[in-house]
Amino acid sequence: MSRVTETPEMAPVAPASKVPSALGVLAALGVPAWACLLCFTDYEDRLRICHIFAGREGPELHRCREALTNAFKVLQDTEINYEERAHLHDTFSQMTHSLEEIATAQGSFEVAFPDAVEKVQKVIMQLKEAPPCIPPCGLQEASRRFRCRGCYSALCDLPLDCPVQDVTVTRGHQALFSCTVDFPLPKEEISYSWKFAAGGLRTQDQTYFRDLPRSSGYLARIRPVQPEHRGTFSCVIAHDQRLLARLYFFLNVTGLPPRRETKLQGAFRDVLRWAPREAVEMEPWRPSLGELLASPGALTPRNLLLMGALGAFAAACVTMLVWSFIRWYCSG
Repeated sequence: MSRVTETPEMAPVAPASKVPSALGVLAALGVPAWACLLCFTDYEDRLRICHIFAGREGPELHRCREALTNAFKVLQDTEINYEERAHLHDTFSQMTHSLEEIATAQGSFEVAFPDAVEKVQKVIMQLKEAPPCIPPCGLQEASRRFRCRGCYSALCDLPLDCPVQDVTVTRGHQALFSCTVDFPLPKEEISYSWKFAAGGLRTQDQTYFRDLPRSSGYLARIRPVQPEHRGTFSCVIAHDQRLLARLYFFLNVTGLPPRRETKLQGAFRDVLRWAPREAVEMEPWRPSLGELLASPGALTPRNLLLMGALGAFAAACVTMLVWSFIRWYCSG
C-alpha cells in the first residue's frame, strides 16, 4: 500500500555560505540548530543586532548572541499552517528591524529579546490553523504544516490507497460509483481516471488493473450490471498529474439471470463459447431530472446552468404563446 511521502523542504533562510557558521554557534550552545529564529532570519541580521547591542567583540557580544538564541528556545517546536509561512516571515523581519532600533537607542538586549519573543508568540497564536488530517487516506495538501524544528514541511501520514468499499447490485440493475473524498481538493486541474480488475478480484494491487478510457468524471455507472462486471473498480484522483488518492469499489453481482436469458444461453451455447468477450465499459453519469431531484449531490454548476437555460426557454415559449393568443383574440 502506497503511503504519502514528502521530501523535507527547507525554508529560505540565510545564504548558504553563512549557514554553517550560524549552525556552529547554535550547536555550541546545545540547542536545536533549525529553530524558528534560524528559519525566518539570516545570520547577518542576527549578528548585526548583537553588534549594535554589545559591540563587535568581547564577552558582551557572546552574551548577546547566547541570550538571543536562548530567548527563542520556546519556539523550537512550533508548527504552523504551511500557507502562513510568509506571514510569520514578515513578523520576524519586523522584529529584526525593531530590535535594531532598540539597540541603537541604547536599550538592553536582556529586556528586548524576551519582549520580542512574546510578540512573535502572539502573532503565531493568531495565524490561521491548518485543517486537520482526515483519515483514512489521501495526499491532503491543505493540511500541510511547517515545522520550525528542522525548517521543513510535512503532510499527513496517510496512505494514498483508500479502503475498498463493497457495492452489491442485482444483475440487470445499474451500479453507480462516486469518486469523492472527505478532504478538500484543489479547485482547478483535478482529473479522474477509472480502472478495473476483472475476474471477481477484491484487490488494491495495481498490477491487476487496466484502464477504462471512456470514464473521466467523478461519477460513473454501469448498466445493466452483468456477472462479468464482478470485480474491483478503482478511481484515481490527480491534481496536475500528481496523485492525490485512489478509491476502490468491489462490485458484487447477485441474482439469477432472467428465464428467457437462460433459454438463449442454452440455444447459443456453442456460439457464445467462441465469441470474444466485450470489454467492460463505464459510462459517465448523465442524470435525468428525476435523478437530479433525488440526488442533490448531482446538482453540479453545469447541470444547474442547463436546468436554468431550459427553464428560461420554456418560460419564453409560454410567454410567446400567451401573447400570440391575446393578439389573435383582440383582433376579433
